[in-house]
Amino acid sequence: MTVLNFNRQKSRAAELEARLVRLADVQPVLTLNYLVKGWLSRRGLSMLYGPSNAGKTFVALDIAMHIAAGQTWRECRVNGGSVLYVAAEGGAGVRNRLAALKRERPEIADAPLTLLPVSLDLHSAGDALALCEIIPDGEPALVVIDTLARSMGDGDENTAKDAAMFVRNCDLIREATGAHVMVVHHTGKDEDRGARGSSALRAAVDTEIHVTSEGEIVCKKQRDMAIAGPLHFALRDLRLGEDEDGDPVTSAVVEAAAPPAKVRKPLSGKNEVAMQALADALREHGESRSGPMYPAGRQVVHVDRWREACSAHGLTSGASESAARTAFMRAKTKLMDLNEVREWGGHVWRVQPDD
Repeated sequence: MTVLNFNRQKSRAAELEARLVRLADVQPVLTLNYLVKGWLSRRGLSMLYGPSNAGKTFVALDIAMHIAAGQTWRECRVNGGSVLYVAAEGGAGVRNRLAALKRERPEIADAPLTLLPVSLDLHSAGDALALCEIIPDGEPALVVIDTLARSMGDGDENTAKDAAMFVRNCDLIREATGAHVMVVHHTGKDEDRGARGSSALRAAVDTEIHVTSEGEIVCKKQRDMAIAGPLHFALRDLRLGEDEDGDPVTSAVVEAAAPPAKVRKPLSGKNEVAMQALADALREHGESRSGPMYPAGRQVVHVDRWREACSAHGLTSGASESAARTAFMRAKTKLMDLNEVREWGGHVWRVQPDD
């Protein structure tokens, strides 16, 4: 080992020794450690993802502007500061979105948010180091990388090794600036399977936020905070002016929305047959029963009558008695799980109003 390497190793050992914490010195951390309470931690790493055209950049900009202004976001306290927003996809779109935000919220129009509309290569350390050098505020609260796909350079987001390199450079930015780094990313073809790419990306982040195609903002992962409940949003168009041809130029702003009404999916297959059998049993043998556990003004029928009707419909016939009982119990359990049927005291009824 050369003298230079030996001295470097001794220096690193001293650095590590200074970070040691003995059990006797461990105390609860009660200081404010959030950027957006319940959603983003200070100095953390998050991934905000969603399908194309779901509004994820609008949501990311909305969060970023509130952090820069130090103003409450969706009734959540903000411990704000300056923001650098790296719009790797560039173009006029992100400028118009910020212009729309400024017009809609003039009180935060002077917030310390800086836009960098260029692609970065965070597969290697060069751009990460350069970014740290040019950040206008030496201690930003938030750095947004939008999007991961445009910031991977020659890396492959599906490869664990390349994903780890990207994460390492995000960590470099966090450590050098003290900022929380938020990465905007896409889902794959199946939105329900989460952000696309290597699982190393999802494993590394402290927070995962899913912006759905139905206008939901859903926290999927929190390393150090309780998971917040889902929020709902809508995009409202805003006219910014006219282009050279006299046509309107528009963008949109995020606004809070009520949860959408749940759509009751129609039954099919064996579930539909079992419900038809229950309708027949109620029509032929239905009765009203009094008591706090029975539905007021709703017909009920003994479970044996429903079982007989299921047999008549062929749902449980043509098998042994044991197999028929199992088939009926499976159908009943499934419909109860779907909140279509309830049972009490040997009687069953439909959750939905009788036809």
